[in-house]
Amino acid sequence: MSDKSENLENLESKRKKLFNEISKLGDFRRGTISVNFRKCGKPTCKCAKPGNIGHGPQYLWNTTIEGKSYAKNLKLGSELQKYTEETENYKKFKNLSKQIIEINEKICNITPVKSIANNDVEDLKKKLQKYYKQKLKKK
Repeated sequence: MSDKSENLENLESKRKKLFNEISKLGDFRRGTISVNFRKCGKPTCKCAKPGNIGHGPQYLWNTTIEGKSYAKNLKLGSELQKYTEETENYKKFKNLSKQIIEINEKICNITPVKSIANNDVEDLKKKLQKYYKQKLKKK
C-alpha cells in the first residue's frame, strides 16, 4: 500500500508543502461558469435565421450548496475574470485537499499504535462505548 521510500519525515514534509500551497491560493468559490447563447423568440430577429447561434455569449456562474442552487449572470470583463479565477482556485483547492487526505492516510498507516496503561484502557472503553451508543441513537 505504501512505498517503502516514503518515511514519516518525507510524508510530513509533503503535507506541509501542500498546506503551504493552499495558503497561497487566495479567494475561491464553488461552482462552474457556463457560456450560453439564446434565441429571443422574435421571428424577425437575426437569431431566428437558420444557422445563427443566437444572442450572446452570456456567462452564468452556478453552483449547488446543501441542495440549494445559486446562479448569477456575469458581466463580461473584470467580473467574469474574478469569478473564473475564483472557481479555478476552488478546483486547485479540491485537488490539494485530496492529496493532503491521501498523505495523511499514509502517515496514519505508518505511525505506530501507542500503548496505554491498563487503567487507561478501561476509561477508554467506557468513553468509546458511550460515544458509539450516542451515535447509534442518532440514526
